[in-house]
Amino acid sequence: MRNMVYRLILFLFAVGLFVNIYAADYLCKGNEVVYKGKNEMLRIRVCSESIIRFTKNSSEVFPKENDLVVIKKGWSSVRYNLKEVKGGLELQTDSLKVLLVYSPLRLVVMNKQGVVLYEEKDYTLNANADTCTAPRNVCTLFPEDHFFGFGERMDFLDQRGKRLYLNCELGKGPKPAVGGKDILRANYCPVPFYMSTRGYAIFLDTAYPTEWDMGWSNRYQFTYGTNGGEGLDYYFIYGPDMYSMLSAYNELTGSNPMLPKTAYGLHVGTYSGGTWKNEQCTSDKYPVELCRRLRKEGIPFDLLWLDSTWRYFNSIFGNGGASFEWRNTFRNPQAMIDSIYGMNVSMMGLHIRSILDNGTQVNLLDSARHLGNILHPETNVNGIVNFFDEKAVDWWWDNAVMRVASMGIKFVKTDCGGVLRFPATAESVDGFQPAELHNLFPIAYAKAPYLKFQEYNKMRGLNHTREGYAGVQRYPFIWAGDWGSEWQWFEPVIRGGLNIAMSGIGYWSHCMGGFEQYSPHDTDLYNRWVQFGMFSPVAILFGMDHPRYHEPWTYGEDALKNFIKYDSLRYSLLPYMYSNAFRLYRDHRPIMKALVMDYPQDENVYQISDQYMFGPSMMVCPVTTKGALSRPVYFPGGVWYDFWTGEKIEGRQYKSFLTPPDMMPIFIKAGAIIPMQESMQYVGE
Repeated sequence: MRNMVYRLILFLFAVGLFVNIYAADYLCKGNEVVYKGKNEMLRIRVCSESIIRFTKNSSEVFPKENDLVVIKKGWSSVRYNLKEVKGGLELQTDSLKVLLVYSPLRLVVMNKQGVVLYEEKDYTLNANADTCTAPRNVCTLFPEDHFFGFGERMDFLDQRGKRLYLNCELGKGPKPAVGGKDILRANYCPVPFYMSTRGYAIFLDTAYPTEWDMGWSNRYQFTYGTNGGEGLDYYFIYGPDMYSMLSAYNELTGSNPMLPKTAYGLHVGTYSGGTWKNEQCTSDKYPVELCRRLRKEGIPFDLLWLDSTWRYFNSIFGNGGASFEWRNTFRNPQAMIDSIYGMNVSMMGLHIRSILDNGTQVNLLDSARHLGNILHPETNVNGIVNFFDEKAVDWWWDNAVMRVASMGIKFVKTDCGGVLRFPATAESVDGFQPAELHNLFPIAYAKAPYLKFQEYNKMRGLNHTREGYAGVQRYPFIWAGDWGSEWQWFEPVIRGGLNIAMSGIGYWSHCMGGFEQYSPHDTDLYNRWVQFGMFSPVAILFGMDHPRYHEPWTYGEDALKNFIKYDSLRYSLLPYMYSNAFRLYRDHRPIMKALVMDYPQDENVYQISDQYMFGPSMMVCPVTTKGALSRPVYFPGGVWYDFWTGEKIEGRQYKSFLTPPDMMPIFIKAGAIIPMQESMQYVGE
């Protein structure tokens, strides 16, 4: 008995000694707790009662703050309790309880009722194939965990059981039967953020490529981490609803600003009569005649941009460079611009590249190199403007963009934002490594013209860009890129719009009918894509086919009628859209959203990517199957009404509806008020 008591005393002493040893290795100051372990550091910042930032690092120097991604820096004082517990620390706010376990270093987060929301099993620092560190969190995968977000993903809505690699890129794989893109890796706009149906979100604050194994290799755990850097910097966000999670994320990375009012109308793009390799067919008369035809046919529209063939192409970078000089087929561009504005077009834009080139009048590339305004001049892609440098941006605006802004151009389409693929030996910029700059560049590239045009035009800003990353929503908008005019791409594009909206980026669009035609015109696909396109946050009419393009009259009389029907409906719904745009700005509520946002407890909606909510009250159901004259629709809980017929439908059921070529099912929530107006040919008519 005496030996047992002695052993118990030794055990209690050992436990007390253990706690005391570690008690000396943490520091609490204000909203911050820093713990120093044997091989790692952990910093806990209590941002609010429901947002906690965790930073794990292998050294005592924590990572450099990134102003392009997270813009929320100052936080008010938060009341929390901190106490030592066996083997760790416990931190508690009014909403959350965090358990820090010393060995192995890991975190467990619970709600105030003590229910575990998120549980780390391990933290590792492994070397990856590129011989750089690859820090990873290994976490418990609970049965209720389903994951949504991750940016403009074209592959799945619910990423449970999937594996993802997030890095701004086109996404290339084995060439499919038609087209050339891999929806499993399409990453024009990745966002290292997800929301779980357990009521929390994780935002991994890094610009390095990230890898996420959400139960793909082990159904009992998920892992995530970076391919670079010394540790992990991430925010835990408690909802418990998805709108609260998304609002907190946008509080961190920035709101979606309101667009110019006319930008909620139709945007039209054109190659001015000649696509690539047909540049000699372009003219300054083609855009004017296009606008006249659109007005004559009664097609409402408000914005026009000229795509790449307006520019003079030099031999240095060819069509990949921007000389900011009109092609000689545009004999009087000022008269063209004036004529277009004379037809009540509100804004005119031009396609540009991030790479400069010389022209016949001004050698912008030579000047930028001479002045040091080029990123990484030691590499073979030595014409990219250093958009991280305000001095370089000012020079670019004054000497390049003002050549067209002074003529009346009010925005640009910033193409090729994912071009920074420099070797690891390239020099860092402002303390960021080349692998980080690759994902940060699209934000800087969108920011520069957005703010410059906003100031110059003295109106709300607008920018049209393809690549992006976390935070790019501050400089809207994103378009989905050059997806082919094939049925195989149609639903993945819809899915991309739903995923990007669940990643804090509210203004998104796509080319109605697809961008490139690989086979004879498919009128059915065009009609269905147009129907969906008019119920997107931004509506774009554009395509590359030569010489027919994607104007609706090239598809026949029925296609023209279908286009006018849904375009006119969009203009009638502008009051509804505008009110939802304000909700997006003020409350961070997406305009276009997956059903799971409103019905997170209904597992039937987790994989539905061909239905979505448009605003809080309308459910839109595109037809994504070739030749389909009917389609099933799932109705979540509540009562719904058919927009076209007024039929009442009870929720929690599937029901089939006829879908003739000009009919896309739309349903209204019971009790909703949908503000509408008479259709018009342009905003403010």
